[in-house]
Amino acid sequence: MFTFAANFKQLYFNMKQVRYVTAEEAVKVIKSGDRVHLSGVAVTPHRLIKAMVERGRAGEIYDVKIQHIHIEGAVEYANPEFEGIFDCQQFFVGANLRKQTQAGYADYIPVFLSETQKLIREGYLKVNVAMIMVSVPDKHGYVSLGTSVDATLAAVQCADVVIALVNPNVPRAWGDAMIRLEQIDIFVEDDAPLYAHKLDPLTETDIAIGRNAAALIEDGACLQMGIGGMPNAVLSQLGNHKNLGVHTEMFADGILPLVEKGVVNGSMKNIDKGKMVASFLMGSKELYDFVDDNPMVAMMDVSHTNNVAVIRKLDRVTAINAALAIDLTGQVCADSIGTKHYSGVGGQIDFIRGAGHSFRGRPIIAMPSVTEKGMSKICPTLIEGSGVVSTRANIHWVVTENGAVNLYGKTFQERARLLISIAHPNHQEMLDKAAFERFGPHYRFVPVLK
Repeated sequence: MFTFAANFKQLYFNMKQVRYVTAEEAVKVIKSGDRVHLSGVAVTPHRLIKAMVERGRAGEIYDVKIQHIHIEGAVEYANPEFEGIFDCQQFFVGANLRKQTQAGYADYIPVFLSETQKLIREGYLKVNVAMIMVSVPDKHGYVSLGTSVDATLAAVQCADVVIALVNPNVPRAWGDAMIRLEQIDIFVEDDAPLYAHKLDPLTETDIAIGRNAAALIEDGACLQMGIGGMPNAVLSQLGNHKNLGVHTEMFADGILPLVEKGVVNGSMKNIDKGKMVASFLMGSKELYDFVDDNPMVAMMDVSHTNNVAVIRKLDRVTAINAALAIDLTGQVCADSIGTKHYSGVGGQIDFIRGAGHSFRGRPIIAMPSVTEKGMSKICPTLIEGSGVVSTRANIHWVVTENGAVNLYGKTFQERARLLISIAHPNHQEMLDKAAFERFGPHYRFVPVLK
């Protein structure tokens, strides 16, 4: 019986033997007018992108729409020379596409991260070709999407043609990341190392913010961490906590020491108990090695990770997100500086809403009180043209290096007093004057307990 089973498995795998073609041959399926979805972050399929760009340069294709969430590395297709050939449409604007987006050579689709997959699955954005990167096939006929499931799984399920770079450096991640070979039409070999992202050293301000936010996190809490340095500053201060869980859109290397110490174990989670749930990862090779074939990690579709109805089932969800600015009434800008688009809506609202509905949940906006140029990030009003990502009604806790305040259930004037109390001392007098001018003689700034 054992011999038969082993022979059957080998026969099955031989039937599914992969035939590889070159990247140049693979991208010939792209036609003018097509929409192409790219997997992103560490598994950005650069070999395929380069071959596609060369077809555009040769005049073989034009008016090709390219969509993705966040990708790493070169983005040549968004350069001015490819205007009319490629139309870059992003769900999130990374640093490598900021200048092109602000100049109009690339564009942005405002959407909650949870609904990026909905745009694809419900046909608002018809994907003709999905270009992805996957792990090597296993003996059961599966490959893994590795570090980026996000909306890529939806693209794989809905695209007319799926092209996959098969790369031994892609971790064999579990969860929704596992897909069958039959879901892929064209295979291309690749062995390029995955894009790695190093954490910047924490500053004294980062550490102070992390300490203030960590004081709000209960033992047994379930953590969500947005993108950027702030979440890692908070994670660095959680070494003495117990039984934390993870349900997030993404995590990075800052979580690894907490897993090693047993601080993060998921034992108190209501659903996905014992699992670290995420949709994409951005970090070092150490992080990717940690995820490889690790049943503790479930890489899931954003329709699960960022679904408010799912998040609210978890107790003590503590959502930690960053902001570019916040006005005195609690409006948070996290995607733009005036009319200059900077990043995206991302999953901030998904998790602020989810944590707000969670039992003992705590949505947290964490940010330095001033910019690198010394400008106050707590403002009388947002800069004209700035996008309001999180509305006044969404905001609960706001944390800076100067303290933490809870705006939930507070009036405009109470919010102003609370926010001014955690602003940089150099700007408190200006903010107090602005509040007085806005709210009239009934407003008085008095020190408040935080």
